[in-house]
Amino acid sequence: MSDTGQFAEIIVDISARGVDRVFHYAVPAELKDKVKPGSRVLVPFGGRRLAGYVVGFGYPERDVKVREIAGILDEEPVLTEDLLEIARWMADSYLCSTAEAFSRIIAPRLGVKAIREVKLLRPAFPADKTDEVLSGLKHAPKQASVLREALLNPRLTRKELAAAAQTSPATVDTLVKAGLLEAEKVASSYYKDEITAGFTGDCLTRLNPDQEKAVEEISKALTGGKFGAFLLYGVTGSGKTEVYLGAIASALAAGRQAVTMVPEISLTPQMIGLFRERFGSLVAVLHSGLAGRERYDEWRRVKEGKAPVVLGTRSAVFAPLPRPGLFILDEEHEPSYKQDDHLRYHAREIAIKRAQLSGAAVVLGSATPSLESWYRSGRGGPYRLIKLPHRIDKKPLPHVTVVDLRQEIKDGNRGIFSRPLVAAVFDRLRKGEQTILFLNRRGYATFVVCRECGHVLKCGRCDISLTYHLDGVLRCHYCNYNTGLPAVCPGCGSGYIRHFGAGTQKVEDEAAKIFTGARILRMDSDSTAQRGSHEKILGAFRQGQADILIGTQMIAKGLDLPKVTLVGVVNADTTLFMPDFRAAERTFQLLTQVAGRSGRGKLPGEVLVQTYCPDHYSIAAAARHDVEGFYRDELPLRKSLGYPPFSYLARILFTHGDEGEISKGALLVKEILDKKLSGHDNFIEVLGPAPAPLSRIKGRFRWQLVIKGPRRAELKDIIRECLDDLENLRPSFKPAINIDINPQGMQ
Repeated sequence: MSDTGQFAEIIVDISARGVDRVFHYAVPAELKDKVKPGSRVLVPFGGRRLAGYVVGFGYPERDVKVREIAGILDEEPVLTEDLLEIARWMADSYLCSTAEAFSRIIAPRLGVKAIREVKLLRPAFPADKTDEVLSGLKHAPKQASVLREALLNPRLTRKELAAAAQTSPATVDTLVKAGLLEAEKVASSYYKDEITAGFTGDCLTRLNPDQEKAVEEISKALTGGKFGAFLLYGVTGSGKTEVYLGAIASALAAGRQAVTMVPEISLTPQMIGLFRERFGSLVAVLHSGLAGRERYDEWRRVKEGKAPVVLGTRSAVFAPLPRPGLFILDEEHEPSYKQDDHLRYHAREIAIKRAQLSGAAVVLGSATPSLESWYRSGRGGPYRLIKLPHRIDKKPLPHVTVVDLRQEIKDGNRGIFSRPLVAAVFDRLRKGEQTILFLNRRGYATFVVCRECGHVLKCGRCDISLTYHLDGVLRCHYCNYNTGLPAVCPGCGSGYIRHFGAGTQKVEDEAAKIFTGARILRMDSDSTAQRGSHEKILGAFRQGQADILIGTQMIAKGLDLPKVTLVGVVNADTTLFMPDFRAAERTFQLLTQVAGRSGRGKLPGEVLVQTYCPDHYSIAAAARHDVEGFYRDELPLRKSLGYPPFSYLARILFTHGDEGEISKGALLVKEILDKKLSGHDNFIEVLGPAPAPLSRIKGRFRWQLVIKGPRRAELKDIIRECLDDLENLRPSFKPAINIDINPQGMQ
């Protein structure tokens, strides 16, 4: 026990609601200097030994039997003071257990024990020989690019150096064998601890007046040490990234750290190059595409203050910064910032809360801000709006043409490419320019149907049609079940069974047939399943090794591809009629973002949007690049229906293997909620219960209730009371329950 007589207050690592509270444990004398707030320890609990998190020190109630901590799991605390507070806030805000929140926050640390060695590469020749060496590589541009990166950023690993130079690790290996690069072995958890020499915080790129004004406004908040939230609205190609870099430099100059998040792993390699060019080894990368050891190494560098610039995806919001000063969400409108299973947190909400606790600034950047963020930036809202209304050097936005596919069919063209799109692609091929073809569906065909009886082949475990792939396999994109294409219909035995619709594989196949000789790459979750494939595909396309890039939403935003002068949207309607009140917003954002990939270089851009609904307001607004016009159309519709941003939503999702049990359980919850709401004039509305749009996944049935109300706190309170009642009804109440506060989708 500690000398003060105090006891450690510990949250035991169990997700059950009944034990989500502080337990007191005595601290053995040999551990008194090691057990601190934020430490992870081993404690006896019942007849087991479990992990626990130290949240403070205090005294138990009288007559409570206190047991001793059995051991400590880490040499030092794994949670900073603000992350301890964030976990408590998450438990309250998302109705999860505090232990669940802790596990999510320190995920990169869990399960990693040993320290290993890594090899860091540096040039193996004197500085005065640089020009001579590079001159000798004039016929090997990739090797020269690697050497330039090594000169700029010595002490990078093999993979990091390859990523920074946008080439393959094999090119790095060639330079090592040639004796132009040499390796230094260091302990992985301590590498890159040197501050990059020469970083002064000066801007390396000349900013235009709009960018300068944006950086200045954000920097004022940073130096003032008070919380500030900014919505940085800038058209595609307006230079938002340079504003981010300038703001980060201001944070570092103030002795604080910065986190920048991007929505897709595919965007990370491009950003890594930009960030390391500016900040060198001060940059740490955190995302799920890294191996566990790599993530832990970066996590530790951040915690020790050796990497004050963090770049990553959603989970980077939990980076253990000693003195956080700035949080940036690039493409803040993206739904991927919302965790879509288990603990359904939103990175934007976490970033704002962390900034409030730390007196830090938050920058939400987008060319198509979410309707909620746009609404909160107006009329004295909590966000300050900063605009970048023009592209860099006043380059024009691409001209957009909407192609009516109904007319194409009337004129006898039943192919997936309209005649204007085919002509435009041939024109780019003739000029040696690059084209992007976008379709937000992977696979070859979207479904297989019997034309005799109408039977659609579905996954045996999920309520979703199987997608036909070019290798002849029918695959479920939820549970990965796969089977071969049957010769006859399993419903009626007819041989008239065919695949319909189009996915990216079919677009690739048709493009190869029409544009013979064109070099084509495809980028979707099938073609990027292997580690490093994002970098390989984008690197090849950026270096001019392909004429046409076909892909899903992972190529729709953030990428800077200067040689692209044409974007073709194969079907703009794939998201338009989804069962989601945000469908029009999602469609507008996707079209605007993918259109923004065109004309970012010296040549003007063009966009062709194929659709069966050319008059829909979201498509018309995207064609005009009219962001504010879209919001003017959409906001009144949301208000009339009482949907966000004019209300708050919560979703209760039920899952169980027996359909009868799940419907019975969902109806019981509806009954409990109705009783609690009766007689209260609180304007809370309960919608459902009903089967979820995807009513079965991986063999488990899915039902849902949606609760709508004017205040988020009231929704949480009523759901919390309901969950407490349900705990008393188990085990007779059998469905599993997942709570989603502020859902971003209803699938």
